[in-house]
Amino acid sequence: MNLVQQHINEALQHLKIEALNDLQKQTVESLSESNQLILSATGSGKTLAFLLPLRLRLQDNLDRIQALIIVPTRELAIQVENVMRQMRSNFKILNCYGGHSFKIEQKSFSPLPSILIGTPGRICDHIERSNLDLSTVDQIVIDEYDKCLEFGFEDQMGYIFENCRPGYTTLVSATQLKTYPAYLSFKHPKIHDFLDNVKELKHNYFKINKVGDDNFDVLANLISSFQNEQSIVFCNLRESTETIKENLLERDISAVSYHGGLEQDERERALFQFRNGSFITLICTDLGSRGLDIPDIRNVIHFELPPKEDVFIHRSGRTARVNEEGNVFVFLDKNRSFPFSQNLQDFQIPTDVPLPQAAKWITLYMSGGKKDKINKIDIVGFLIQKGKLDKSEVGLIHVGDHLTYVAVDRTKVDDLLSIIQNEKIKGQKLKINIART
Repeated sequence: MNLVQQHINEALQHLKIEALNDLQKQTVESLSESNQLILSATGSGKTLAFLLPLRLRLQDNLDRIQALIIVPTRELAIQVENVMRQMRSNFKILNCYGGHSFKIEQKSFSPLPSILIGTPGRICDHIERSNLDLSTVDQIVIDEYDKCLEFGFEDQMGYIFENCRPGYTTLVSATQLKTYPAYLSFKHPKIHDFLDNVKELKHNYFKINKVGDDNFDVLANLISSFQNEQSIVFCNLRESTETIKENLLERDISAVSYHGGLEQDERERALFQFRNGSFITLICTDLGSRGLDIPDIRNVIHFELPPKEDVFIHRSGRTARVNEEGNVFVFLDKNRSFPFSQNLQDFQIPTDVPLPQAAKWITLYMSGGKKDKINKIDIVGFLIQKGKLDKSEVGLIHVGDHLTYVAVDRTKVDDLLSIIQNEKIKGQKLKINIART
């Protein structure tokens, strides 16, 4: 077995993935074909598709930044970092983004990371303050490039490229690009186009009078009919997400909101609680339509239609990922025609549907994290040994700098909190309680 295949096998084993999908295979196979790569793709597995080639080009024992990954949002930065850490490559990784402590990032540059992940604005801040030298960077990835342009990061990305001359550049975009900026120096890039790879996406519509209070019961019936399958409900305004969430909670349907009006820690907490199964329904604005890798979403609901078709497509793309089946449901005003090109099927929402069961998991907050020398193994050991949980009763764990979120079996949480209230983790007494929503 050659070294490349060994690294791939190790990554798959750590990620608990049996085999590469077609996109991932093609990006690995093109390692030696071109130093300029474009991935036109959506769906799960896209992150690993660009991380694998990046990992395979890294060299051991170099005290310098070898790879830079530029992303448009903090959520995507965290997501990319998590995937890279799960691969357990033993290379130092540093994440830089707004809302994160600038001083902590500055101190973390010593020793230098091999992989730097960050948003354009924060990376530029570090360059301007002479905290960061990118002249040693061998490879750059820009993830969600079209979203970076939409957010107005063109000048910052140009400034970053002025400070480095990477040998390898990978552009990841959910839309096809007709032209490329001069700073990329693209001449004959290798292109992998997987935008039409979703085959099992069914679009349905339901005629309504107008979006309003009388439709919350309809929405509740639709969500209940999914029988605890996780779903995302999209609307256009932040206020709408909160109104829908409150109405669903009044109907005993677990839901969590996600939008730009929330503080960063609130958004991260909401996403983790949805990912780990503590909530079955995510209510969000278009902030949730891009850059979130949440697997196993079978249903997307457009409670309100977006003004543009590309936004509709990106919303719908949260389901039917990696050729899995998915359903899209559209609440359509009976006095309006559907404004986009997708074919819709008439759908009758069932009535008198039993409410979904309570989610299997509930999320605990712990007041310690990586900077307190606490890791996932410590958390699992504590919950099993001191909390008397079975391993199957511990779900997903997120360890931040000074906090941890962990999913535990909902039926065990009361006894667990009683047992561990006076216990310590690695000699530290932490605050442990049910995470806020």
